Amino acid sequence: MAEGVYKIVEVVGVSEKSWEDAGRKAVEAASGSIRDLRVAEVVKLDMKVEEGKVAAFRARVSLSFKLEA
Repeated sequence: MAEGVYKIVEVVGVSEKSWEDAGRKAVEAASGSIRDLRVAEVVKLDMKVEEGKVAAFRARVSLSFKLEA
C-alpha cells in the first residue's frame, strides 16, 4: 500500500445465487458511499437456511479505503 492512513470496515452481501455474487453485491453497494475503495477481502462465508434448504448465500467482506488528509 502507498503511504497514508487507511480505514477498514466490514459489510455483508447477500445473494440467492452464490457467494461470489454476494461478495460482488457487498463491494458494489459499498462503493456507492465509500470513495477510494482499495481492497476487498472476503473474511467469512455462510448461508441462510430455511426449512432445511439454502435460502441465501452471505459473504462478509472487509473493505479498505484511504482516509482523506
